[in-house]
Amino acid sequence: MIVYGTNVVRELINSNTRINKIIYSTNRADVSELVALAERKGIKTERNTDKTENGQGIMADIPNFKYCEISDILNFANNKNQVPFILVLDGIQDPHNLGALIRTAECAGVHGIIIPTNRATDITDTVYKTSAGAVAHMHIAKVVNLTRAIQELKDAGVWVYALEADGTNMYNENFNYPTALIVGSEGKGVSHLVRQNADVVISLDMFGKVNSLNASNAGAIAMYEVIRQRRK
Repeated sequence: MIVYGTNVVRELINSNTRINKIIYSTNRADVSELVALAERKGIKTERNTDKTENGQGIMADIPNFKYCEISDILNFANNKNQVPFILVLDGIQDPHNLGALIRTAECAGVHGIIIPTNRATDITDTVYKTSAGAVAHMHIAKVVNLTRAIQELKDAGVWVYALEADGTNMYNENFNYPTALIVGSEGKGVSHLVRQNADVVISLDMFGKVNSLNASNAGAIAMYEVIRQRRK
């Protein structure tokens, strides 16, 4: 996989993600800084003016993203002595939305993300770019069956909340317990079966004439409500 841009390359280097090669085309200060950092870490670098003209002067050649298991996400939270906070994405097909959700999740301290194998975008170069490199720091599990994944979370003591338009008020819930937040697809929202398997369906307050938000925006608001409650 080839990913472009200074922010993405910086996060890849700092996360100790395996990088096959850094390719750059300019001696601009920010690019030179990243090249020097890569070389100090023993990463191969190559100057090539033909390959990076549309990528802020630098790109990284990396292996395809390595997904983890749900148990890895739970163990990561437990090893940090933190209450698990997991994001479940039900059919997000726009890589820009996925990247934006991953970026917000990483900033909010989410321990991991679960995505389905079918009817959803994978981790692509566009997702890396849109996430500003946050993908490199995030545990992401890809599962064949979301309902089974939800049951696995429940068995581990995690409360599962589906974010939909007709649920109970999100601000009346208590997110200080192990929490998984489901955000649905851009057009259809949370699928019927996934919704049925959630413990609680929650909604955001809406005051305008438009009754829905972009998936990444709605997810961001909900994630930060969880963080707000846990910081009290």
